[in-house]
Amino acid sequence: MRRLSALASRVEQIPNQITLKSQIQSKIQSNSSSHHQNPPVITTNFTARGKFSAVNSQSKTPTHKPIDHQYISQILSSKDWYLLLNHDLKSKKLSLNPRIIVSVLQNQENPLHNLIFYLWVSNINPLFAKNQSIRGVLANTFYRKGPVLLSKELVSLVRTSGCSITEDSLCILISSWGRLGLAKYCSQVFDQISYLDLTPTTRLYNAVIDALVKSNALDLAYLKFHQMKADRCDPDRFTYNFLIHGVCKIGVVDEASRLLKQMQEIGYSPNVFTYTILIDGYCNAKRIKEAFKILETMKEYKVRPNEATFRSLVNGLFRNFHPLEAFKPLSDFIEHEQVLPIAACESCLHCLSTTSMCKETAIFLKKVIKRGYVPDTMTFNITITSLLKGFDLMETCDIIDDLIQKGTNLGFNTYLLLIESLYKNGSSLKGEKYLNKILENGLLTNVTSYNMLIDTYCKTCMINKAMKTFLDMIRLNISPNLVTFNTLISCHCKIGDMQEARELLKMLIQGGFKPDIYTFSSLIHGLCRTHQIDDAFDCLKEMVEWGVHPNSITYNILIHSLCVIGDVYKAKGLLKKMKVNGVKPDVYSFNALIQSFCRMKEVEKAKRVLQMMLTLGLTPDNFTYSGFIKMLFDLGRYKEAKELFVSMEDYGCTPDSFTCNLYIDGLVQSGRFIEARDMFLKCKEKGIVLKPISIL
Repeated sequence: MRRLSALASRVEQIPNQITLKSQIQSKIQSNSSSHHQNPPVITTNFTARGKFSAVNSQSKTPTHKPIDHQYISQILSSKDWYLLLNHDLKSKKLSLNPRIIVSVLQNQENPLHNLIFYLWVSNINPLFAKNQSIRGVLANTFYRKGPVLLSKELVSLVRTSGCSITEDSLCILISSWGRLGLAKYCSQVFDQISYLDLTPTTRLYNAVIDALVKSNALDLAYLKFHQMKADRCDPDRFTYNFLIHGVCKIGVVDEASRLLKQMQEIGYSPNVFTYTILIDGYCNAKRIKEAFKILETMKEYKVRPNEATFRSLVNGLFRNFHPLEAFKPLSDFIEHEQVLPIAACESCLHCLSTTSMCKETAIFLKKVIKRGYVPDTMTFNITITSLLKGFDLMETCDIIDDLIQKGTNLGFNTYLLLIESLYKNGSSLKGEKYLNKILENGLLTNVTSYNMLIDTYCKTCMINKAMKTFLDMIRLNISPNLVTFNTLISCHCKIGDMQEARELLKMLIQGGFKPDIYTFSSLIHGLCRTHQIDDAFDCLKEMVEWGVHPNSITYNILIHSLCVIGDVYKAKGLLKKMKVNGVKPDVYSFNALIQSFCRMKEVEKAKRVLQMMLTLGLTPDNFTYSGFIKMLFDLGRYKEAKELFVSMEDYGCTPDSFTCNLYIDGLVQSGRFIEARDMFLKCKEKGIVLKPISIL
């Protein structure tokens, strides 16, 4: 490795695209001769830009003329926007259909332009104003880029141009104000709608009540509700649903029941939306029985629950109760339903998975599979990922095999997680079986998927398979990228194979790539692991020559390695250099030094490093404290060790298993058996894993 500068000096002579035929072919012959008797000729070019270096000049021109959004924006910012838009429409320079209107609305930076354009479009063809995709895009724009406020100047500009603020546009504006929390402004504009030449309608009242509920101004929403009669507007099902939603959000379900009864008295039957809101409300109020009773009421009135209903029930229970409390009634409910509620199963599996209830997840999944349930790919992936973290691996494989036979497939990431788990468990044959599934399903097709597979092999210390996969992708004319090389270099460095890391580095450079911070940090780490400290510092210099600036991780590797070999003062000098070069040290930067001084029993020097650390606003962690505690016990300064341990939580650091065991061992070795026993029991009560001590 010493030095990389030979490679650096030649990099300018290396062209951007280089055929690595000889190198790759020799690698294939040396590594894969047993697998391929007649390896094909490799003509793959590695380029920093990818496989294709030119665009086909014969490509067809687009069939649709692109919309000049900048030109339209200029028109909309002009005072004569109305006339100019009409002129372009008549001259066919501008055509109108929902797709074009949506595109214009999505590409305007100024939300006022969106409002003006929508008003003009509505004036040209009122049907456009009712189009849901147009209204949806406009509403989202007002929310993301707003607020759009109705100033006197804006209203005057609209009127002068021959348009007007319509009921449709006002409803969209009111909705955006509600989402942005502008409750008072909603109310004020509504009280002055006569100035917009509009009169109150049930639809406008519903818009403002919905907006006020969304902005958590329930009192104002009720005020508007009571004003409806004075304006001769009758509340409808939407009005009541909005108010029921408002009171359920804050858990006042008794008021929701009163509103429901009032709604029924005036002739409006609750719909699925009404009942779904009530279920959510009862869950928020922690009234499980009433939530399930709503489902019975729905059956009685022949209102069919939808996906949102079941998701509200499941998510509401898991949100407001301990997972085990939520799971039992849900499991019983689903088990006794004649028709299996798919949405409830999916939501339940999702909640169980995200709360790491592996055993319950497996039991529930097996139970619903027996009833014919087959999860969709997303639910399947989430569930299996959870099971792989804490459930029996072979049982998980049985569940997976059963569902795969029924037509469900894992996603690529989940397959890799499963394969990684099997390899780590020593079940390589099963791992190969699922790898074949990846190939059968055509999931291994590009450099990204190959990189992920190579990374999986590296994580499981299967470097030979990682290299074979690397050669396979080249054979298939899939060009490796910097991530590919970095993954392999890092893996070889971790196992101390610096010769292979060098070869990969050469290939990386000759492929037109520039080593980055990850490349150099991996190399430095590998050199330090193999006790080539001088070469590691040469690599640090080379890194700077390449224009790559070391970060805290790079410095930490070197500082830690210097401390390991006992060169603490050089490590301290490197820490200072790190700060001079503008790289902020972290806790790990200081811990290596503190541990070294503590092992040397240099109390004052360790304290000075700690003070330097605190000055930078860094909080000591368990590793920091453990060094001091052990040193103080070794020096017989028991009182100071105890004070330090007791004060840890006051300074934002909760003692972990390692620190507690270290402290208890110190008490035992110093003959403080009663204190050791009391501390052992105290830590045990907190759930901290401790090793047994002889005095108990």
